[in-house]
Amino acid sequence: METTNKVEAFLTQYDDQISRNAMILRQVIMATLPDIIEQLDIPAKMIAYCYGQKYSELICTIIPSKKGLKLGFNWGTTLPDPDHLLEGYGKISRYVAIKSEEQIKSNAIKNLLLNVLKIYKQKASTIK
Repeated sequence: METTNKVEAFLTQYDDQISRNAMILRQVIMATLPDIIEQLDIPAKMIAYCYGQKYSELICTIIPSKKGLKLGFNWGTTLPDPDHLLEGYGKISRYVAIKSEEQIKSNAIKNLLLNVLKIYKQKASTIK
């Protein structure tokens, strides 16, 4: 079964609007982050996007729930956020509460994705 089918099957447990927005968000992530690897993490109830198998290679996550949808960012605490979308209190991560298709397709979301990719590339170059 290909990844898209697995993701769609995973999302059937959520409200139609949450599932639909998650699929749109998925498309935006994959269009914005070249060669990103998509991994479905059923126990954690999220879809992870990374460039390898280590936690340090995790870029972002789609986190659906009964209450809504979140776009989580590894290194979210270091992300520039001029639109003040990031929420959370973790030491490293932050998230955006997704409210609409328009928000998903906004430049603000795309800029967060591009900036987290820059941060990843900077950190990866110092490790190697």
